[in-house]
Amino acid sequence: MAQMNEELLETKYDGNVFGRLFAYVKPHAATIALCLVLVLVVTALNLYRPILIGDAIDNYIEAPAGSVPEGLSREELAELRADDYAGIRHTAVVYTVVLLVTLVCHLAEVWLLQKTGQTIIYTIRQEVFEHVHTLPLRFFDTNPVGRIVTRVTNDVESLNQMYTQVLVRLFSNTVLIIGYAAVMLRINRDLALLCFAFLPVIFVITLIFRTLVRRTYRIVRTKISSLNTFLSENISGMKLIQIFAREKEKSEEFAGRTKDLYHAQMKEMLTFAVFRPGISFIANFALALILYRSGVSVLTGAVTLGTMYIFTNYIRSFFEPIQELAEQFSTLQNALASAEKIFTILDEKNTILEPEQPAEVDEIKGKIEFRNVWFAYENEDYVLRDVSFTIEPGEKVAFVGATGAGKSSILNLIGRYYDIQKGQILIDGVDIHDLPTEKLRRAIGQVQQDVFVFTGDVKSNIRLLDDTITDAAIEKAAVAVNADHFIAHLPDGYDEPVTERGATLSAGQRQLLSFARTLAYDPRILVMDEATANIDTETEQLIQEALETLMRGRTTIMVAHRLSTIQHADCIYVMHKGRIRERGTHQELLAQDGIYKKLYELQQ
Repeated sequence: MAQMNEELLETKYDGNVFGRLFAYVKPHAATIALCLVLVLVVTALNLYRPILIGDAIDNYIEAPAGSVPEGLSREELAELRADDYAGIRHTAVVYTVVLLVTLVCHLAEVWLLQKTGQTIIYTIRQEVFEHVHTLPLRFFDTNPVGRIVTRVTNDVESLNQMYTQVLVRLFSNTVLIIGYAAVMLRINRDLALLCFAFLPVIFVITLIFRTLVRRTYRIVRTKISSLNTFLSENISGMKLIQIFAREKEKSEEFAGRTKDLYHAQMKEMLTFAVFRPGISFIANFALALILYRSGVSVLTGAVTLGTMYIFTNYIRSFFEPIQELAEQFSTLQNALASAEKIFTILDEKNTILEPEQPAEVDEIKGKIEFRNVWFAYENEDYVLRDVSFTIEPGEKVAFVGATGAGKSSILNLIGRYYDIQKGQILIDGVDIHDLPTEKLRRAIGQVQQDVFVFTGDVKSNIRLLDDTITDAAIEKAAVAVNADHFIAHLPDGYDEPVTERGATLSAGQRQLLSFARTLAYDPRILVMDEATANIDTETEQLIQEALETLMRGRTTIMVAHRLSTIQHADCIYVMHKGRIRERGTHQELLAQDGIYKKLYELQQ
């Protein structure tokens, strides 16, 4: 069922794929034009080489009947055919020059194409990655990480061969086919028409091949995406799998998905396995027929031996570009299938729109106001219902309540990671829709329960690639939250390497690192979502000591299940089923003998 749902998410792209793909070529039009010229030169030289040898056979090697007297010595024969020897030497020199020019032109063409193709692929990959960063969190809620990774890596790489080989090879093979056909018609029309009689058969086979291969390519791309999604989820959740001893079941599920991909790829290979030998059989059959017909014509004197050589050489070469053309079409279909998926992501719109005329705010002070806010993640399944409250600058407030009451949703809405359906949210009296999202989020420092740590070192995980944050500011922030207690004991201190997800750090150390990261950005608003939930008592005490200083002068919003951590708040809001049911200080709420008191007594 899960696999079926994943495949249903693979939507079909209805836009102009070709037009968008060629848009990336426009900046390199001059280079592509030069490559096409080089292809024409190489094609012309490839057409000329058999003619060069064929003429040498007719003019210098094959002696006319009766032109060479019998009984001549080797020296006399050499003297008699001195002009023929000179002609052969001249032909060899010209042939060598043609080969060298072909080599140089081909090398230049390949180099320019590869360089241009890699530049285009770099541009597309960068564009996809940057665009993904602009998408709202709602997009990531509905799209698995594995699928997005597949788009940025596998699907983009599938376009590489199209840009570096297929487009120009399609042109060169088309020119080759036309060139071979024209030269063969000029040399001997009857033999040429005999060869062309096989083209309708090849055309029908190619048409069937193209239809089948496009269908199989799409299925293969979808299966690869599904497999990557499965791997991403299960590798991330490996600890949970081992805790519940589900290794065998997950291996069986992986085997099923791998088998699906195997069968899809086997269908693809079967298509190629039938097509290639089929075209090869037709080409060889045509060659045998031409050899017979031209051989008989040579014996009767209707065709020269050189013409026979040229034709047999052309016949062997004539069907190669036809076969390549069909396979290049299949590669093109693969690229188009990948391009459809890439453009589907690029066409995803950021629903968190920037204001057309942003409000001019010099500095955010930290006043937060919710006015009759209604919010739902999906349709009208509201998680917040008519919520209103005001938090003054520098005030410390907390939201408590049962799971699903809407506490964390409030934090997401303050930073405008989602947009509300009804009501209004204001920061310093300005609707957040009128504030640039970068300025808004820069003023809000968030500390989550699940801390994400990037691969790198301690220092880079606090700075997060912001070069304006100096090493001194990093150390100051770490000292303020007591993170320097564990950093100082690391072998390399702030330069200590950190592995993926911070596996070498304890939960408490990761949380302290998250505090230092947030404070290094010096936000006016502090948002803490269960920030001390995973920390031992000793580490929590260190953080509580630091928070007393850090909260001073900053608006602080806390979400916590452990009521002991928020008793010092200026105001506590009790959430229940998306509404604020109670509000007041710790002592005031206990005196109300309501939901808060019940929660407090349960924890006590």
